Amino acid sequence: MALDITASRPDPALLDLPWSLPLEEWPADRLAALPRGISRHVVRFVKLSGRIIAVKEIKADIAMREYLLLRNLGRLGLPCVEPFAVVSGRVDADGEPLDACLVTRHLQFSLPYRALYSQALRPDTAARLIDALAVLLVKLHLAGFWWGDVSLSNTLFVRDAGAFAAYLVDAETGELRARLSDGQREHDLEIARINIAGELFDLEAGGLLHGEDPIETSERIVVRYRELWGELTEAETFDADERWRVEDRIRRLNDIGFDVDELAIVTDIGGTSIYIQPKVVDAGHHSRRLLRLTGLDVEEGQARRLLNDLDSFRAATDRQGDDEELVAHDWLADIYEPITRSVPPAMRGKLEPAELFHEILEHRWYMAELAGRDIRIEDATVDYVANVLPSKPEEKSILGIDTTELPVLASDLA
Repeated sequence: MALDITASRPDPALLDLPWSLPLEEWPADRLAALPRGISRHVVRFVKLSGRIIAVKEIKADIAMREYLLLRNLGRLGLPCVEPFAVVSGRVDADGEPLDACLVTRHLQFSLPYRALYSQALRPDTAARLIDALAVLLVKLHLAGFWWGDVSLSNTLFVRDAGAFAAYLVDAETGELRARLSDGQREHDLEIARINIAGELFDLEAGGLLHGEDPIETSERIVVRYRELWGELTEAETFDADERWRVEDRIRRLNDIGFDVDELAIVTDIGGTSIYIQPKVVDAGHHSRRLLRLTGLDVEEGQARRLLNDLDSFRAATDRQGDDEELVAHDWLADIYEPITRSVPPAMRGKLEPAELFHEILEHRWYMAELAGRDIRIEDATVDYVANVLPSKPEEKSILGIDTTELPVLASDLA
């Protein structure tokens, strides 16, 4: 049987990989040392042409379906891993057929939740991960995507200015529709609650969960999801002389990172009351603004933090009347780039540049609190690089040598 490779941008180096071997038997020199979470299938991280790819062994029809679904989600701008290829027609040395492989690009600086819990983290880590998952689920549901297997295990997390941003990593059970019914959304939400409780109980059994109740914490996904969904979609009625509330609703949505592309506004027959309801909302309000001003493509929380520093720079240099894009150019050239470039090359894989900049801003605040005076960002950077950054784990690509799966302490494969 001939090898069949489907890829949007095919890399000839794919042909050099040992496709005639079952994935679990691939030689160590082909593998990249990255933490892996729980999976129903064999998954390996593989080095290819200077990049890292994730290879999942799976039935050919399922692999192709997930590949196309991930491509569609990517076209919609939703947070998910990027599909790279589907490899089918595999046979072993004896001519026996092997399952196909779905290949995706590794999301740099991302970690599965179990790898995060192997580090020294704040006590509210579970709550912050669930908040990120709730935001991801709302984004997917707004686009008409029914996940079908919502869990921490099927998600990758990226640091986002002290919080986390979540990315869908497994779309095997998902379906993309024109819109979801309330019942479909609630079904996804119930699956999420049950799966998260099981995953947290598993962490607790391994001594990795400190002071967080698995049941209570799993309920948080329901509360946070409904709060966010309501803010984004629910109708609001007020008196005609309270028209300022239209702008207030838009501002509240902007504050939580969403733009309003379409807003329905209806008055009653007498014109005494106004009814408004967001019709089209789009995530990424702050990140789009920062990208337009500076060309930096970062997570939403990071963008909010960088924009705040840009505003502070504008005030400190007394340039409130200058064109915003010119000020942003100077901030980028005089502040952001020199600070992020000052980190020694050997330590640049520990954090993304935007997350590093956020942490330096936090460090400067702590230093100023202790000193009782303002601290230059250059001085804060020197102190942070010398005393804080060396203890951070390497998160870009390498965490050890072995690619053994993180241990499963209880059966939580729903």
